[in-house]
Parts: sequence; C-alpha cells; structure tokens
Amino acid sequence: MDLVSKKRIGVLRGGNEGYESSLRIGGDTISHLVEYLSHKYKVIDILVDQNGLWHAGGLPIVPADLIYKVDIVWNVAHPNLSLTLRQFSIPTIGINAFSSSLGDNRTLLEQHIKNNLGINMPKHIIFPFYQEDFDGSKEKYVVEKSREVLEKFAGPWIVRFLPEDHRLGIHIAKTFLELEYTIKEGMNNKKSILVEELISGKVASMHSVRGFRGENIYTFPLENNFTITEKEKLNIIAKNLHNHFGEHPYLKSNFVVTPMGKVYLTGILFHPNLKSDSHLSKACESVGAKMHHMVEHIIEQVL
Repeated sequence: MDLVSKKRIGVLRGGNEGYESSLRIGGDTISHLVEYLSHKYKVIDILVDQNGLWHAGGLPIVPADLIYKVDIVWNVAHPNLSLTLRQFSIPTIGINAFSSSLGDNRTLLEQHIKNNLGINMPKHIIFPFYQEDFDGSKEKYVVEKSREVLEKFAGPWIVRFLPEDHRLGIHIAKTFLELEYTIKEGMNNKKSILVEELISGKVASMHSVRGFRGENIYTFPLENNFTITEKEKLNIIAKNLHNHFGEHPYLKSNFVVTPMGKVYLTGILFHPNLKSDSHLSKACESVGAKMHHMVEHIIEQVL
C-alpha cells in the first residue's frame, strides 16, 4: 500500500491530567502502530503540552487544522480532548468522561459497581499527597495514617502510589512497621497513597474487546489454573462490566477469586498495554492471534 492511500491515524497524548501516564501509553501505542501496522496507516504524534498547546508531528497546531492531517485519532489523554476533535467531525477512539472518572477514582468506582452490578471490591483507604503545612511533621503523618489504616481494616495490605509510577511499583505490607515504611515512601515521593486489604486467592486478568471475532464482547480465555465454573463466572462478569461502561473498544478487568469462590474486582483499565511482553500479548497468542490484529480491529470499527 503506497503512502497516498494509507489512512492517517493520530495518537493524542498529554494534556493537563495524567500527563506522564498519557505520554507513556501514547508512546507505546505509536511504537506498536509503527512496528506492526505502518504498511496500512501513517502514524502522527499529537501532543497537548501542560500549557494546553497542541502539536502535531512536533509542530504547533490549532485543533481545527487536524481535519487536514488525520483520518482518525486514538485518544489516550483525557476524554475531554475528544470533545474538541468531535467538533470538527474527526472520528476518535477513546473512553468517555464518566468511565474515565471511575477509572481514576477508586471510591467512586467501588460504590458504582457495587450499587449497579453487585460486584465486590477490597476495602481501601486513600490518602492525598503529603503537605507539610496541612499535615504536620512527616513522622507524625506516617504514624497517624498507618494507625488510620489499621483501625479501618486488618492486614496484610497492598499499597499503591498515585499517579502510578512503575519505578515505585506495588508493595505488600504484612506488618505495621512495613505499612509505615511504604506510606513513608509514598510521602517522600509526593504521591497519593492507596492502601487496600490483600484478598487471598487466584489472580485473574480478563481482556475483552468489542466486536472482535464476530462477538459482541469477545473475552480472551483464562489460564488453566481456573476451574470451568470459575472461568464461566469471570467471563460473565467481565462481559457485564464491559457492556456497563458503554461503547469502549477494550477493557481489562482484574479480579481475585477466593478459595470459597467469591470474586473481587481489583481494578479496570481502558487502554491496552501494547508492549510486546504484556499479558495482553500473551492472551492474544493463546488464541492464535497477534496483538496488532486486535489493534487493527479496533481502528477499523471506527473508520
């Protein structure tokens, strides 16, 4: 396919909210498209910097001019930016503002899915990032927050830092001293801190894609360490979640299944991890597909 006949796909990243995460996800998306689908699509990097200025291919641009540069935009930034594109009738791939708010707000997500879908999530508590003028001394802050966790639910605990940073990872605290240590680490790195109860059981990640392989919601199969009953149950829950969140092309639902068969949702992701060694890549290969087949399907559903 020559350059003239290629469809032009812009990858929109950056913006004021979740800037670093959006840059990373957008970079992975661009790399994947260039490596596997450059024969079919011309890829254009669209960046909105932290001052709200738009760039295409490294050059400043006003959003209205994108109608001359792209046929479709894959938005991995805040969904509000898709509203700007739709003003100019530019087709977009992305998530809606409501789903984005649920993905970013653990408390809101927990309340919503429990009230609407009857799905449980682990107990949790969130601490905004440390501010000395408001929170007092660092030593006092660490002790008070650790005690607050202990009073709400017993350990062991999983501690995550927000916004997510792969350099800091996810911590498991089995003792009160370990909990203090991880909270201190989050504080020193100027992160908000999410502490949740550690649910013992089998961990499952369900990937679902709308319209893939002729199904309304296609779910990739789980590993063999799950029983048939568990697989069927998780498959139904994953499809219900995907349908509930609307017309999003992709959803990753993370679960824990306890030895008694109780299912807990531990998180959702709307943007696929397109790294070659990702869990999604392995899930695609397990059914004889390549990840770029799924990506191409998502694009073609919108074009």
